[in-house]
Amino acid sequence: MIETIEKIETQIPSLGPAKIDSPILKKRPNVDRHFVEEDERVLVNINEPYIGRMVKEGTPLLSFELAGPRQKIYFDPVKLKCGIVTCGGLCPGINDVIRALVMELYHVYGVRNIYGFKYGLQGFIPKYGHELVELVPEKVASIHELGGTILGTSRGHQDVGEIVDTLDRLNIGLLFMIGGDGTLRAAAKIADEIMKRRLKCSVIAIPKTIDNDIFLVEKTFGFATAVEKATESIRAAHTEAVAAFNGIGLVKLMGRCSGFIAAFATLGLREVNFCLIPEVDFDLEGPQGLFEALRQRLERRRHAVIVVAEGAGQKYFANQDLGVDPSGNPRLGDIGRFLAEEIKKYFASIKMPITLKYIDPSYIIRSLPANADDHIYCGFLAQNAVHAGMAGKTAMLVSRWHNTYVHIPIKAAVQKRKTINPNSGLWFSVLETTGQPSLKNG
Repeated sequence: MIETIEKIETQIPSLGPAKIDSPILKKRPNVDRHFVEEDERVLVNINEPYIGRMVKEGTPLLSFELAGPRQKIYFDPVKLKCGIVTCGGLCPGINDVIRALVMELYHVYGVRNIYGFKYGLQGFIPKYGHELVELVPEKVASIHELGGTILGTSRGHQDVGEIVDTLDRLNIGLLFMIGGDGTLRAAAKIADEIMKRRLKCSVIAIPKTIDNDIFLVEKTFGFATAVEKATESIRAAHTEAVAAFNGIGLVKLMGRCSGFIAAFATLGLREVNFCLIPEVDFDLEGPQGLFEALRQRLERRRHAVIVVAEGAGQKYFANQDLGVDPSGNPRLGDIGRFLAEEIKKYFASIKMPITLKYIDPSYIIRSLPANADDHIYCGFLAQNAVHAGMAGKTAMLVSRWHNTYVHIPIKAAVQKRKTINPNSGLWFSVLETTGQPSLKNG
């Protein structure tokens, strides 16, 4: 369930009036193609009590701009130069997005100058010496079969002024940035600097995070693949657990601040007995803690499966100075290995024999090619990103909202992080599936 959102900015900036007929008109003259009008919108909130209250109070309803092709575009495809960059961690589907961007630009709009910047934002900075990659259909034709990104990636901040200098020097008119929260924040700063200099360059973001934690985005690409592959690890953990007397299978999954992968993978296989996520606190010791609940489970069934998101239980590392990663995010304590060791210590202390198998598939999952669902989703995201960019939209990202593709201002999407509401139907479904108690004393 999507939370009710009261106040956000939904207006999408534009480089100027779109005056050029879309090439789509000429390419498919016999096809009755729907072109999106600027006044076509999608409600942000669709629950009836909210709409009724807004109507009664006479307050305008929040709405997002509908994505899709415009009949008039801003850029002349013959003269336009486009750039594509991928940033942050790996995620299934990045190559799908690159491929779909190139194919849409080249075949639908007739853009012939498309370039890839290597190794994330480093690709814009001359001192790194990373070459530009010319992207044509032949070069990207089969990259969707590969994991990772053919452009490479990196983390960390780069000078926004230097980035815009490079865009200006190369005469890039349309930049597509594929990345997560940090990339979106960088994209917002780049767009601001471009506007400050009054350059005619559009910045369009395609949100990427395997954790599915970007605000105002129903689902990020790669998430479906991650959940599917995570269930394979859970199945292996369950097999190991039932094969041993008092067997415990412990699986650590991705999710720094949001436990969506852990929750959906738990629901996807339904063989998990304890699901631990960052949004819900838990205790290890005490009459209501995890250890006691796990002991009771083993006495009843002689096996148990635990799924833990990487950001869960970070209170147990509060006294450790773990520093920050190159993107500025606090480094996390390894909750998976910590739990494995603490569980072993506890059962040794009560002289109860166990066999524990610990599985961490994180780097395997994030480096895989996308599954069929993500293949399709990446294509839609990229196509709508191209439509938006060609129409002169800027400082925005493409999102799916209420199962419809929309335009979201980047600054609205980075206001906060999307997390699981512990009082939501999603989390209650996890609790009902696992049967786990609160795991919190008192």
